Amino acid sequence: MGPGHCGRGTVWVNASFHKMMRSEAGKGLTLVSPTLIYALLLLAAPLAMIVLLSFWTQNFLTIERVATLSNYREALGDPLYRALMLRSLRISGTVTLVTVLLAFPVAYFISFHVRPDRKSLWLFLITIPFWTSYLIRVFLWRVILAYDGPVNGTLLGLGIIDEPLSWILYNANAVVITLAHAFAPFAILPIFVSLEKIDRSLLEAARDLGESRAMSFLRVTLPLAMPGVLAAVLIVFIPTVGDYVTPRLVGGSGGTMIANMIYAQIFDLNDRPMGATLAVMAMLIVAMVLLWGITRARLWLWLLDRAGGGPAGAALALAAAVVEILVIRLVFFQGPAWIGAGPSVIALLLAATLGSALILWRVPKGRWGI
Repeated sequence: MGPGHCGRGTVWVNASFHKMMRSEAGKGLTLVSPTLIYALLLLAAPLAMIVLLSFWTQNFLTIERVATLSNYREALGDPLYRALMLRSLRISGTVTLVTVLLAFPVAYFISFHVRPDRKSLWLFLITIPFWTSYLIRVFLWRVILAYDGPVNGTLLGLGIIDEPLSWILYNANAVVITLAHAFAPFAILPIFVSLEKIDRSLLEAARDLGESRAMSFLRVTLPLAMPGVLAAVLIVFIPTVGDYVTPRLVGGSGGTMIANMIYAQIFDLNDRPMGATLAVMAMLIVAMVLLWGITRARLWLWLLDRAGGGPAGAALALAAAVVEILVIRLVFFQGPAWIGAGPSVIALLLAATLGSALILWRVPKGRWGI
């Protein structure tokens, strides 16, 4: 190949590159590149470092940079880590359920019953808690729920209780209450946006066809609002699983979550690889749990619609949900005795993920938008 041919090849490559950069795709890539580089440097690189660190081991004050799975074997086999992860998922799931159930009526009221010129004011009022520090709000809930705090004082003064309630602070209940208040705006806003996009003429058509207000809500409003509900679930569930401040300040020993153990491994026990391992496992488990929840919701709603709705469809969907949840519970608690703690968790996660992939492949997205 002669030098003239190489020169022509270089000119052709340069011309193609300049032509691509002048195109719409090239202009878009130019605009996105700074953000992409920023995300890679500040998000992807630290995450990759955490994953790499999880395969190393801590030897007193030094880290042995030899790849090993010993940290993962210990994390999967230790009952303490499994119990903390399960408690974190349970607390976060309860917070998500409570938050979304309380946020939906607020969003519905603002969207359907507040005058258009007043909606901005209501949304502004919802964001008022963000004017103060998250730490201050947690401390305030610690004071409110205290043994001699306003809640117990009011109930004692009214004669409703004879002695202060001990189950509302320094346990999982306090964590749920505090996190539900802290993340309420994050659930209200996406649900409100989803409700605002609903064409009101669809509701009028349902009423003209003889549907009651309740059935119009169940058959029209709720399915069309499900994308907002799903967004609220994701926004609340993901950060609450890894919350550290709230369990530390109001949770006590009964409200300790996986993030507190990650902190203890890194800073108190000086075992950074094990802390990284727990962080990676928490991310993977949360991703798989969310995938399981979204796909099972699609399956159950599909069964509901296939059965024609009503009590029969609800019974079919509920039966499918109960059966799978009972099987998962059985494998989770009895699996360690059958095949070992680590293999049972891995087998359960793989089976759930394969089932989720099968549902995404075979079950179409229905009128609920999931």
